[in-house]
Amino acid sequence: MKQENIAAHCALGAANTSDALVQFSHVKKTYDGENLVVKDLNLEIRRGEFLTLLGPSGSGKTTCLMMLAGFEFPTGGEIRLDGQLLNKVPPHRRNIGMVFQNYALFPHMTVAQNVAYPLRVRRIHRGRRADRVRQALDMVQMGKFGDRYPAQLSGGQQQRIALARALVFDPKLVLMDEPLGALDKQLREHMQLELKALHQRLGVTFVYVTHDQSEALTMSDRVAVFDQGIIQQLAAVDRLYEYPDNQFVAGFIGDNNRLHGVLATTDGESGTLRLPHGAVLTGVNANRASVNQAVVGCIRPERIQLMQSDNAAPDALRAKVGSLIYFGDHVRVRCAIPQQDDCFVKLRLNDQALAGLQEGAQVALDIKPDHLRIFI
Repeated sequence: MKQENIAAHCALGAANTSDALVQFSHVKKTYDGENLVVKDLNLEIRRGEFLTLLGPSGSGKTTCLMMLAGFEFPTGGEIRLDGQLLNKVPPHRRNIGMVFQNYALFPHMTVAQNVAYPLRVRRIHRGRRADRVRQALDMVQMGKFGDRYPAQLSGGQQQRIALARALVFDPKLVLMDEPLGALDKQLREHMQLELKALHQRLGVTFVYVTHDQSEALTMSDRVAVFDQGIIQQLAAVDRLYEYPDNQFVAGFIGDNNRLHGVLATTDGESGTLRLPHGAVLTGVNANRASVNQAVVGCIRPERIQLMQSDNAAPDALRAKVGSLIYFGDHVRVRCAIPQQDDCFVKLRLNDQALAGLQEGAQVALDIKPDHLRIFI
């Protein structure tokens, strides 16, 4: 992959970020004629973006990736790449790079031979092959390892080789199926930053599958959250975290507290949330809920301000400290609220609210309405 080609690819990605490189139109996938894994999927993947398909096991995210790669075929609907219908196109004719969780390197081939394999299959001349392999290995900082065999490499090094092999033939699209899942936490976090930097440098479209929410938030431009074969929300990472569309997304992306209650009053978009033990939270976003309708208010642990009960405003939510859990950079305070699930508050180590705080203490929780999301 020549440097001028890489630069051109970057320019293309920057200029056409609004263009759809991939289109799923009413795609569905069933097994055995009745097990509907993907349900009427409509999705556009932008040229040059890093899109992550995120969800629990069995949510349909990996099936979507396998249909795009050509290892599975849709039961209905259409999948297009740059306008070309892919439904019946075999994997080797799609010009798509693929990185697997288990690396899938040939153990009897050297690193250079593994990276060269896609070029050999495409009948690229041997001289050009050597140049492209060298450039691809340099790209992933493995230029000195061409003569080694996969068994002589660490897990992180093998993953870099698998990535070089996926990029060496200059694909329009690179698919990654939980490629960092087998690595330890420290190496996985390091590789996340490397992948993000590589994507920004090359501008190639990446589609990444994971069940790890922090991984998705760290690397992605946008995230599609899957559950039960449906995209529950597709958005930029900050939008996804701050403004989840439903309870599933709110609970799956980051830590979240749930307050069960009834919408007591409403005035346009704002309303009053009454909790079972009588506490009232005013000025919340009603989010299309009706008066007297049972609702759930969701709020992030870091958005709650904890204070001594004596110093709190009269309308602050009262609670009792159950435990304090030390996490290194913060302390998680578990609080008991009458007739509610346990509520967690995340406090930084220098937060004055931690001074003298002990289990069993009576505290108040200040919840700003802007940070509370109401769901039906």
